[in-house]
Amino acid sequence: MKAMILAAGLGTRMRPLTNHTPKPMLKVAGLPLIEHQVRRLVAAGITDIVINHAYLGEQIEEYLKDGSAFNCAIQYSSESEPLETGGGIFKALPLLAGEGGDEPFLLVNGDVWLDMDYASVIHTPVTGLAHLVMVSNPEFNPQGDFYLANGLLACEGSGSALTFSGVSILHPHLFKDCSPGIFKLAPLLKEAMTTQQVSGELYEGFWLDVGTPERLQHLIAHVSHSANPQHVRSNT
Repeated sequence: MKAMILAAGLGTRMRPLTNHTPKPMLKVAGLPLIEHQVRRLVAAGITDIVINHAYLGEQIEEYLKDGSAFNCAIQYSSESEPLETGGGIFKALPLLAGEGGDEPFLLVNGDVWLDMDYASVIHTPVTGLAHLVMVSNPEFNPQGDFYLANGLLACEGSGSALTFSGVSILHPHLFKDCSPGIFKLAPLLKEAMTTQQVSGELYEGFWLDVGTPERLQHLIAHVSHSANPQHVRSNT
C-alpha cells in the first residue's frame, strides 16, 4: 500500500513560526514533523510515499529528497496554489492509485500526531470507499464530525459525534466524478456515507492536531516524555 502525506497548507495559525518555514518542517524532538511521519510510515512497512506541497514546498523536497535516506521512495505533487484536501489528493492520484487505478492508499495529514502504529490501520479490511480513524472531540471541535455505529460512519446518528483524526484509507473510486481544481474532501466522504461506503474505528490513544504554536509546544512536551519519539506506539 502507498501513502500520501498532506503538506500543502499555508500554516497561517502557526505564524510567526511559519513565516519562512512550512509547517511540516517545524521540529519536534529535533526532527521536522514530516520526518516523523515518514519514519513512522516506513516502520509500518510503507515504502512508497507521495507528498503534496505548495507554500515553501521546496524546503520539504530539499530535506527529504527522494526518500532513500529513510529507506523509502518519495514522490512529490507540487501545487502552485493550495488545492484543499480533495483537490490535492485528486491531483496526486496518478502517483497513488497503481496501474489499474483501483488500489486504496493510506492518507495522513501532515499536521496531526497519533501515538499509533500505522500498520494497524493498513491491515484493516476496507470494503467501501473509505475508512477513517476517529478520535474523541478536542476542545476546538466539540461538536465532532461524524457518528460511528457498528463500524460505519454517518453524518447523523444517536449519541455524540466523533472527530476525524486526519488518518484514513481511501479508495480512488471516491474521486471518480471529480475534476481538477480546488475542493474539499469532506463532501465526498459525506456523499459516500449516504450509501454506507465509509467505515471507521475509534482510536483512544494520544492524538493532537498541531495547528497552533501552543499545540506544537504541547506535542513537544508529550514527545519528550516518550521513550522512542520517532516510533511512538499506542499503549491502548
